[in-house]
Amino acid sequence: MAAYREFKEVSPNASVGAKTMNWLENRFPTAFDAYRVHMSEYYAPKNFNFWYIFGSLALLVLVIQIVTGIFLVMHYKPDAAKAFESVEYIMRDVPWGWLIRYMHSTGASAFFVVVYLHMFRGLLYGSYRKPRELVWIFGCAIFLALMAEAFMGYLLPWGQMSYWGAQVIVNLFSAIPFIGPDLALLIRGDYVVGDATLNRFFSFHVIAVPLVLLGLVVAHLLALHDVGSNNPDGIEIKGPGKPVDANGNPLDGVPFHPYYTVHDILGVSIFLFIFSAIVFFAPEFGGYFLEYNNFIPADPLKTPAHIAPVWYFTPFYSMLRAITTEMMYVLVACVVLGAGFGVLKGRLPGIVKGIVLVAAVVGIALMLAIDAKFWGVVVMGAAVVILFFLPWLDHSPARSIRYRPDWHKWVYAVFVINFVILAYLGVQPPSPIGERVSQVGTLFYFGFFLLMPWWSRLGTPKPVPERVTFAPH
Repeated sequence: MAAYREFKEVSPNASVGAKTMNWLENRFPTAFDAYRVHMSEYYAPKNFNFWYIFGSLALLVLVIQIVTGIFLVMHYKPDAAKAFESVEYIMRDVPWGWLIRYMHSTGASAFFVVVYLHMFRGLLYGSYRKPRELVWIFGCAIFLALMAEAFMGYLLPWGQMSYWGAQVIVNLFSAIPFIGPDLALLIRGDYVVGDATLNRFFSFHVIAVPLVLLGLVVAHLLALHDVGSNNPDGIEIKGPGKPVDANGNPLDGVPFHPYYTVHDILGVSIFLFIFSAIVFFAPEFGGYFLEYNNFIPADPLKTPAHIAPVWYFTPFYSMLRAITTEMMYVLVACVVLGAGFGVLKGRLPGIVKGIVLVAAVVGIALMLAIDAKFWGVVVMGAAVVILFFLPWLDHSPARSIRYRPDWHKWVYAVFVINFVILAYLGVQPPSPIGERVSQVGTLFYFGFFLLMPWWSRLGTPKPVPERVTFAPH
């Protein structure tokens, strides 16, 4: 039988606030224990820089999206005949409805901005390396759930781009052999995007995916606090041999509260200033956050001249469009070169080499037999899935970019530029030059990850210090 927790006593002369806190702690000790474990007694490295504000900002934007979404649902009607009018009603007749709607639409883009920057920080400083593999995997799962949430929410305004964007993306699933047509029918709930699709997406956007997203966020934070935060030096501050004070706390760490709560409040203040400026002065952001075609009611009989997803999907959309019949021959050549290198130069057992050869032959046969449209869908999905394997692809002796060879920084810089170019091409109409550039960009994107076990070991890393480098400021 579990022992009862003893009640804490305070002085009869204590303030009302102290007595109230003592009363609450005696009756809800779990909450106070969680506060101590994850805030006041959670020691984080003392050398965090500005890159470490984006995790907190992502949590802030999640709260903004949930709160504004609740108010939008109060007036939105998930009906193909009334959805667009209900959004217009929110914008024009609901008190402050325009502000709630613009906060939600801007928040969607802000979410991806801070998440992309948060993931890039992890890439720079090796935050996915042992022992934080599970933290990274949960983070990638959050990114995947966020993409699903954004895609389903994109349909709900029932404007021209919402309707036709959903039509294009859902139809891609029909390219999957054998099950494709039935899968696309299941997703749509009808033979065309219509009322059944709208209700499906509304249910998932409002209930199912947010629950999954919240669960993944909690798992991400718990996993992070179990193994401890990484830092710009990529050095552990806790564990055997690490310096500690008289109380056993790491000397290279500081309590998360109040030090990093103040640090994050500064970041939140700057973010809210920029966020508010966009909401009040440029909510469409030149057609990138809210496309102009989406202010036109959905018309199944009138196809827009150019259909493109929102900017945060466009890098992956570019990769989808890059996979043409010609590109398939290039991918076949890549498979041949990869299998040949693994068999001839790789230190693999004989039976593994045989498996590699058989897999390569089967893969090439499938690539030549199945339509390129299907492989475009595969490439688009693989561009996200490959992120999950990053902890096992990076073999660099140094965790942080600070101590890797200088040319590694150029590799990362080219990767970012390539990603931005793919994003830009995704919003542009198809063109021969754009197609070639996106094909090269797709090859570089996957080459960055698939060749990482090789190039990450090249060069001589700089000496890694024993303790974190920190200058008070």
